[in-house]
Amino acid sequence: MLGLVSGEIQTKSDGVDRRVSLAGERTLLAWWRTGFTAIAVALAVGRVLPELAHDSPRWPYVLVGIGFALYGIALIGFGTRRIESLNHELGVPPADRPAMRSMLVLATVGVVLGFAAIALILVQ
Repeated sequence: MLGLVSGEIQTKSDGVDRRVSLAGERTLLAWWRTGFTAIAVALAVGRVLPELAHDSPRWPYVLVGIGFALYGIALIGFGTRRIESLNHELGVPPADRPAMRSMLVLATVGVVLGFAAIALILVQ
């Protein structure tokens, strides 16, 4: 008997909107996890591998490491922009998004850590 009672329709609609919001948050976390993993790979490739490969030049590892760090930074930034645009498209009012400021702070910290990883790779 779906849709026969107007209150029931409203409840179903609210449930769908909440599920979409939660799915967006899970997707954001997936973008961030992938970004931080890329930054960890950047440190491994840019700092650890050159130490293990004594006979080869260092610059290719540094170049690939910086590439991974930039890729991680881009993933964190893109994921954050994506969830913000999704919230805007869904019409979620800013008052219902109290965690948005915290999310932006965390994304900024992630980007700063990515640039710190690049600095660690470049400094010998």
